[in-house]
Amino acid sequence: MTSTRLRRTTGVVLVLLALTACGSQLDPATVAKASGQDGTTGTSSGTTGDTGLPAGEVPAAGDVPAGGEAPAAGPAGDPGAPAAGGTGGAGAAADGGKAKGKGSPTGGAKAASCEGFKNQTGITDSTISLANVSDISGPVPGIFESAQQATRAYVEYFNSQNTICGRKLALTNLDSRADAGADQQAYIKACSDAFAAVGSMSAFDSGGAATADSCGLPDIRSTIVNPERQSCKSCFGAYSIRTNLISDAASKWFAQKFPDAVKNAAVLYINAGAAPVNAKSMAAGFEKGAGWKVNYLQGIDVAEFNFAPYVQQMKDKGIRAVTYQGPYQNSVKLQQAMAQQGFKPDFYLQDPTIYDRRYIQQAGSAAEGVYIYSANDLFENTNNAEVQLYLSWLQQVKPGAIPNYYGLYAWSAARLFVEKAISLGGKLTRESLVGALRATSAWTGNGAHTAMNLSAATTPPCLKVVQYTGGKWQQVSPGDYMCGTVVDSGIGG
Repeated sequence: MTSTRLRRTTGVVLVLLALTACGSQLDPATVAKASGQDGTTGTSSGTTGDTGLPAGEVPAAGDVPAGGEAPAAGPAGDPGAPAAGGTGGAGAAADGGKAKGKGSPTGGAKAASCEGFKNQTGITDSTISLANVSDISGPVPGIFESAQQATRAYVEYFNSQNTICGRKLALTNLDSRADAGADQQAYIKACSDAFAAVGSMSAFDSGGAATADSCGLPDIRSTIVNPERQSCKSCFGAYSIRTNLISDAASKWFAQKFPDAVKNAAVLYINAGAAPVNAKSMAAGFEKGAGWKVNYLQGIDVAEFNFAPYVQQMKDKGIRAVTYQGPYQNSVKLQQAMAQQGFKPDFYLQDPTIYDRRYIQQAGSAAEGVYIYSANDLFENTNNAEVQLYLSWLQQVKPGAIPNYYGLYAWSAARLFVEKAISLGGKLTRESLVGALRATSAWTGNGAHTAMNLSAATTPPCLKVVQYTGGKWQQVSPGDYMCGTVVDSGIGG
């Protein structure tokens, strides 16, 4: 491998590793300095490099299961422009707009009076400006484009039917370029131009943390991956997680189903970026919370192409359960090496990064029987009206776009902003919005995911276990979500 290819591969994997587990920690000192651009971009098009989680057929625009609200046609151009036929004026906010019920753009929020509503930073007589700061360019072009697409989808959905005290939503997309410096630049712009940031997703989100905090910008993110961002008082993740806090729900399920296997388990990970601390935290959490015994905890270098020695070591140790953290491309290499050496553990478990059609295409028969854990519902669940609403509107704003869980949580973040803003009415300010978010302790995104405690910013205790079998992903754990306790691993806190 040439030095150029090695640098490119290393950059790609480091970005992917930022998101392989809860509360990933990345040292901003290792990030290259910003290139001096202003970090702005228009609404992105295309899905090149998008880490999608597609599974099953994406519904046609407007196709929503019974119980949900069929989406009205959104605006074709600027997501901040009023939709044709959309309602306007204070009356629209006062009565919640056209659509009613929890599936409507305003959800179950009770609209407050607009009396006393004031224009302020990011708010004019006609618009409320929002910013989305996500990694679009950089080592993996378009890696979090799904977050901007999902945010735009919700903005268009809302604008097609509603206003907030007579104002439509306007969305500005900013590119954080997988770079802490670019993230900071983008948040300087957001602080001066936008009322709030919504649905953002950045691998190096530490960069703009202090900036958002210092200006009091409400920052409702898809998820937060760095501890610096977790410390930001005005920043929240629709997917709320912390590195040292590990749910024991899934690990206990495996301990009950495979009691002998978990006593001789392996935890493997890519030896770069945030993966080591997250893998070690997970291993410790599984041992502490569910009685696992991890006898092989091993990092694999970024540029490694020969996985056979690691498989041989697992065979020598008699490993019966394998858990892996890393990008799906490396999952495929590991599983192929396992198959070549005839190594068949009782189960193979990974985070949701392999809930991706490209993983299935590359892994082939090796994908059969693999497990993932998930804090959100599956795209295959046609009975989940909110998930199908996201899929439907995503196709309206970008036909052929690949849905993934970063996008789903960005959609959830946009809904969260709208519901809180509607509830505040004339009292809406940056400060009051942050206060309302800080008081939110059980946000489910209208049923799209398990309850998230934004107030405490902790890892949720509830998960579901999903298995790929018979050519499709399906939930195998009981009930909706299994709820356990959150274990402090003592690592990465």
